[in-house]
Amino acid sequence: MTTTWLSAPWPVFQVDADGIISQANDAARSLLTGAAPGVPLDDAVPHWLARAAPGAVARGRVGESLFEAHPTVDGAGVLWWLMDVTERERVSEALRDERRRTAFLAEASNELLSSLNLDRCMEVTARLAAGHLADAALVILPESGHRYPVAYCGPDGRVVRENLAVDPGQVPGLEEALRGFPPMPSRWIDPAAAPGWLAREGLGELGSVVVTALPGHGVPAGALVLLRRAVHAGFSAGEEVFTRLFAARAGAAISAACLYAEQASITEVLMRELLPPRTRRLDGVELAARYRPSGATALVGGDFYDLHPGAPGEESLVVLGDVCGKGLEAAVLTGKIRDTLHALLPMADDHQRLLSMLNQVLLTGERNTFVTLVLASVRRDGPRVRLRLTSAGHAPPVIVRAGGRVEETRTKGTLIGMLEAVTSVTDTVTLDPGDTCLLFTDGITEARGGPLGDELFGEQQLLEELEQCAGMPPEALTERVQMLASEWAGGGDQDDMAVIAITAPVEPRPASERSPAR
Repeated sequence: MTTTWLSAPWPVFQVDADGIISQANDAARSLLTGAAPGVPLDDAVPHWLARAAPGAVARGRVGESLFEAHPTVDGAGVLWWLMDVTERERVSEALRDERRRTAFLAEASNELLSSLNLDRCMEVTARLAAGHLADAALVILPESGHRYPVAYCGPDGRVVRENLAVDPGQVPGLEEALRGFPPMPSRWIDPAAAPGWLAREGLGELGSVVVTALPGHGVPAGALVLLRRAVHAGFSAGEEVFTRLFAARAGAAISAACLYAEQASITEVLMRELLPPRTRRLDGVELAARYRPSGATALVGGDFYDLHPGAPGEESLVVLGDVCGKGLEAAVLTGKIRDTLHALLPMADDHQRLLSMLNQVLLTGERNTFVTLVLASVRRDGPRVRLRLTSAGHAPPVIVRAGGRVEETRTKGTLIGMLEAVTSVTDTVTLDPGDTCLLFTDGITEARGGPLGDELFGEQQLLEELEQCAGMPPEALTERVQMLASEWAGGGDQDDMAVIAITAPVEPRPASERSPAR
């Protein structure tokens, strides 16, 4: 075999079948001082190389360097080529570390941004920091009510949330990090000087503590404190930079959660979702509704209505209600009732059962609340409209026939939310084309005003007025009823008003049935 390898720049030596070095180039003798011809392999090379299989690549250290030994087998024995892979391994390890950190940051971003709940963001930040960056971690938010919200996670991975009355000035850099402006670099502190609320029992002797600001969106989001035990290495410059990258993501998530919590609180007060739904045709049935809260600037109140369209050929559910109270408090209860009714829609075919379930929900509340309701299950039946009407403590609906006759329906029941059991009577009504069923709240009949200023509009006057409204489209009828009550009240105090008109449409006759023109 050629011996040109003897002049190779990297270490190469040959071992015969008896395990004796037969030849070695200068680079091999320089690296392995005992690698001379005639020397047994075991006496000249490290253990990892002496025990290497002749047909496999071996890997190990010679001094401070890492080598790979590549064998070439021929008739004279095994030729070992040694390659210094220290730098390659360092770069590879750095690349692996960077990939691990990138994966961790991606995981952190996903977890942090998966929720806009502030408590969860704090807990996730503390848990991830303790699990990947240190032995323990604390997330500290800016002061709220003379206390500092804190999330602590120790080596066991369990997160504890607290509101602590502490002095951040005891921890160098913490006060500045909580202020968040100007942006503060990470601050190292003496572990021996860490107060007890920072260095928790069970953590052991501290080796390093670092304070990092959590930057928010224009406002300070808080601070992150990382703690490592003395048995572990301190934070390297690269780890410090990586910690700030993590802190930036955590701060953004916490800041977003704080902003969302504030907006959610405002939204809850305003109750925008309680605005009445838009009215529309329900499977061939004409429908119109009008709503006016008692306050001049209010958007919602204690009266409400809801529309739940059914599938073609099936019943749709129309709900009209009046909760106790006025303003936002009544609106909150209105939202609870509307949400509950929506959840109970699968049992809408059984009015009594639906009302009983709603009654149980309201009875479990913390306050004495009640509501009066009218349920109207509506279904088109050829040219007619079939209605199932159930009143629960509410004024029964009125039928305005196309010919001018006004009829009160025969439904009654107990109000919801006061008694352990509710009873109700359901009335079934058929509307011929042009007939209308009118549902209304007591804001109409109890409108106070008139010539003397203190008279109620009253049900009897409403019925008399409705006799003049026969044949009106539902939009015009609801507007007329609300206008009458408002005019009666004049500029005085008014209650919430809600009116719904359900009309069997008058279909145009086919041309063949019309009278011939004269």
